[in-house]
Amino acid sequence: MTQSRRMLVLRAVVEDYIRSQEPVGSAALAKDHSLGVSSATIRNDMAALEDEGYLEQPHTSAGRIPTEKGYRYFVDRLATVIPLTPAQRRGIKSFLEGAVSLQDTLQRSARLLASITGQVAVVASPALSRSTIRHIEIVPVSSVTVLVVVITDTGSVAQHMIEVGPGLDEDLVTRCGAVINSRCYGLSLMTAARRLRGMQGIHGDAVTEPLFEGVARAFERMADDERSSDLYMAGTSRLAHQRPVTDLAPLFDALEEQVVIMRLMSSLSEGTDARGVGVAIGSETHTPGLLNAAVVTSGYGNASNEGVDRIANDIDDDSRKMHHSKNAAADQYDSASLHSKTAHLDGSDKSPVKDGQGMVGSRDAQIFHASDDADTSPKSGGKQTPASHPVAFVGSIGPTHMDYAATMAAVRAVARYLTAFMSYEDGGSEA
Repeated sequence: MTQSRRMLVLRAVVEDYIRSQEPVGSAALAKDHSLGVSSATIRNDMAALEDEGYLEQPHTSAGRIPTEKGYRYFVDRLATVIPLTPAQRRGIKSFLEGAVSLQDTLQRSARLLASITGQVAVVASPALSRSTIRHIEIVPVSSVTVLVVVITDTGSVAQHMIEVGPGLDEDLVTRCGAVINSRCYGLSLMTAARRLRGMQGIHGDAVTEPLFEGVARAFERMADDERSSDLYMAGTSRLAHQRPVTDLAPLFDALEEQVVIMRLMSSLSEGTDARGVGVAIGSETHTPGLLNAAVVTSGYGNASNEGVDRIANDIDDDSRKMHHSKNAAADQYDSASLHSKTAHLDGSDKSPVKDGQGMVGSRDAQIFHASDDADTSPKSGGKQTPASHPVAFVGSIGPTHMDYAATMAAVRAVARYLTAFMSYEDGGSEA
């Protein structure tokens, strides 16, 4: 479809239907939109759009409504994501600034997004597979068992029990832990597992090799665990007020399948367009419960491939040099920081705001100007490939007649806020 006027007609139909949820007629378009042609000409354009699959007529005497194909064209070519106004940014700041931990921030973000869109909001915590290692604790449990605890840059904590051979005393476990910490800091779990295996045979022996191999396997299992990300949802009750509950039963069933939602939104967030959002409409979700719904998502955070690049060609060289750092002290871990990151959530929106806590102070300018410089025009090109991958996603689920432009703007704004928040936290932890 290349005719510019028909594109304008399609946009007008979609926008009017989103607003009224009633079939749109040519007379209403001629009256309410400056299309510069008569209602008869608009009617002919609408008939052509129907023939091309962009519109449909639910009843013979009714106007037209968009099809899934029509919504897709609107999202890809016609919808414009408008940056938030200063007042809207202040509203986000006011709502989120009392958060005391990453988990609290994610919960508040879900509630905020649901209140803005009137739809179901979904916010995922950072996936372990996308995070990098900040600290590793190896705790002897018995003569042949140790507990591996990993703290990541995103504040996530994972643990796994492994069996090791006999002969590992507490002092040797401590020294091996120092080596593992010094060589795996800043790497992803999978990359760290490969590095540990590269160290075996040179620095390992019959006593320590089972420990190195066990820790490597623990890293792999942590990275593969789809349940390592938590989903924070809000707004399901809002949909129930908008539509009959019987119509929403398939959607509610789909929301119960959190692994399915996780996979769908994670995939969409990795394939975002130039505006920083990914959209799946109806059958594009490949999820039975979402056939009459649309999903808008955006990734947040940056999982760089730097760790992979850094060790791609130097595993052997590092292994030869490892004995020089075998007795190196483990990186000091700030337990107070861990407690702050994993503090129990009370669900309150009235947490006290202190300097350096929540989203206040010097980070505000960085966070709230993040939405101003974006390219907001619709693009006809393909997906972009970012230099780094998001660590998690923010998303909204609603009916196919959702306000796409407003939803995309809200989802993107919350995602960028979380990205800036995590960047600030990461920089602060390094200072």
